[in-house]
Amino acid sequence: MGACDGRIALVTGSSRGLGKAIAQRLAAEGATVALTARTMDPDPKYDGSLAQTRDEILAGGGHAIAVQADLSSSEDRERLFAEVVESVGAPDILVNNAAVTFLRPLDGFPEKRVRLMLEMHLVGPLHLCQLAIPAMRERGRGWILNLTSVGGDLPDGPPFSEFDREAGFGIYGTAKAGLNRLTKSLAAELYDDGIAVNAAAPSDPVATPGAGTLDLAKTKTEDIALITETAFRLCTGDPATSTGLIVKTQPFLREVGWLGD
Repeated sequence: MGACDGRIALVTGSSRGLGKAIAQRLAAEGATVALTARTMDPDPKYDGSLAQTRDEILAGGGHAIAVQADLSSSEDRERLFAEVVESVGAPDILVNNAAVTFLRPLDGFPEKRVRLMLEMHLVGPLHLCQLAIPAMRERGRGWILNLTSVGGDLPDGPPFSEFDREAGFGIYGTAKAGLNRLTKSLAAELYDDGIAVNAAAPSDPVATPGAGTLDLAKTKTEDIALITETAFRLCTGDPATSTGLIVKTQPFLREVGWLGD
């Protein structure tokens, strides 16, 4: 018997990286996992696919379905959600992990890419929450987890670090800061409905394919098990007490006694 037996989890961006690892952990705990991303079938241009994640979960005795979707599209998000409900039922757990990231200075950031990042990091997660809330509210329980980043913290300064002056994280950090505020607001509004809404960030970069592409994990990196454990705890905690949290993996896991000093 797992902590997620009988529950349905929708995990976005689950073809690779953090989303894949979180989906596998929830499936191992008994959840039926609905996987979604843009890449359904293996492709030499990409490391990982929905079909691979689904097949690995099934081979391990878990339950999963895969639905390809472009999560930057409102119409595709609605289609995705309808297919998930028709196939396995409305989710008890929603993990908003899918993202797209471009790094460059703000004075030359293309508007098209700004809009795409805000759609993926803010508008899309809110839309999926809006689709998931009615069934969660009817059941009197639900868990929403938004994957955020330490990039959403305000830079220290002046003087500003060389990293903050040159890294080009302005739009990414703005989007993640907005996601943190959205998380808190949803948690407050849904508290009386028994729906937990939290956000979690790796304390250090995780060596995933995406981080590698952006050169974010060349020095200090974090074991992906830390984010999967954090996600599992936030997706199964008591909504009366574990909600409205914006956590970083290492301090959070030390606080709950899973990680030593």
